[in-house]
Amino acid sequence: MKKRLTATLTAIIAMTFALTGCSAVSNSNAQQSGSDNVTQTYKGAGKQASELKFATIVKSMGFNWFKRMETGVKQFASDTGVDAFEQGPSQADPAQENQVAQDALAQGVDALIIDPIDVAQTESVIKQAKQQGVVVVTLESPADKNAVYDVEAFDNKAYGRHIMDELANSMGETGQYGIFVGALNSQSQMEWTKEAVSYQKEKYPNMEWVGDYNVTNSSQQTSYAQMNQLMKKYPDLKGALGADAFDVVGIGQAVQEAGKSGQIAVMGTSIVSYSGDLLKSGAITKIFTWDPADHGYVGNKVAQMVLEGKDITDGTDLGVSGYNNVTLKGNTIYGNGWIDITADNMDKYNF
Repeated sequence: MKKRLTATLTAIIAMTFALTGCSAVSNSNAQQSGSDNVTQTYKGAGKQASELKFATIVKSMGFNWFKRMETGVKQFASDTGVDAFEQGPSQADPAQENQVAQDALAQGVDALIIDPIDVAQTESVIKQAKQQGVVVVTLESPADKNAVYDVEAFDNKAYGRHIMDELANSMGETGQYGIFVGALNSQSQMEWTKEAVSYQKEKYPNMEWVGDYNVTNSSQQTSYAQMNQLMKKYPDLKGALGADAFDVVGIGQAVQEAGKSGQIAVMGTSIVSYSGDLLKSGAITKIFTWDPADHGYVGNKVAQMVLEGKDITDGTDLGVSGYNNVTLKGNTIYGNGWIDITADNMDKYNF
């Protein structure tokens, strides 16, 4: 009996040690860069730049936004010698994006930079990459905790407050407004809009959010149809805020056709190649954006720094305008790179 007990205790101790060892390896993968232990866990650590392969996976290669981002990825490749490329599905579909990411992993990449449509659905791919020793950097996914870093062009709450200040100014700080988002599980979009509403209630009490969230699924046609419905239901509507790049385009079309250009303030995140004509006509009041090329470049830069064991802290200069003095909160890197665009300055931003 005594021998059996001793054998049992020995087995338990051995098992506990084994599990503790596994846990330590797993946790080291989740730590931030700058540690010798961390760099050793990545298969790209110690390689020359010319030996590295980085894949940037985006929501859809059919979007101008991500075509512009590819410019930054290619520039990073040219500047560093890293084999860096961008891929994505033809349509914005989480399952297809995951498949593209898995295909990239099968190519033996050293880093995966991913802009997820749905973070919850992307987690399995991110975990798979980590298990393979691949550095994972996410874009626009501040709630993700499995990536080494997430990169944001700016603090999302500050951005939401800024958009609300601009909308309130155009609405005379009074009246009803609607909100449009591409998806309820789009983390950045929801963070912008939730903060905008909270801020409005505090600072602009004479304004009123009406109609709940209009979910557009990144469809210009859907936002157009929903804006028409919103104007019918709320004939005194004075403003509309779109979070997805296509939202303000559909909203602006509906406003223009209704003969209400200039009467309803239309604002939101977009780019000139989508909304330029409606900015010129006055149907869209103002758009807000950041340069996707810079964002793509920085995402790859961060992955390279992780492999080189370099620290990223408050004040780090990532070498790109808008990311020269970043802020680090947890594993999220915040730049200060948003841009306000109107009909007067739109020619400066030809993407």
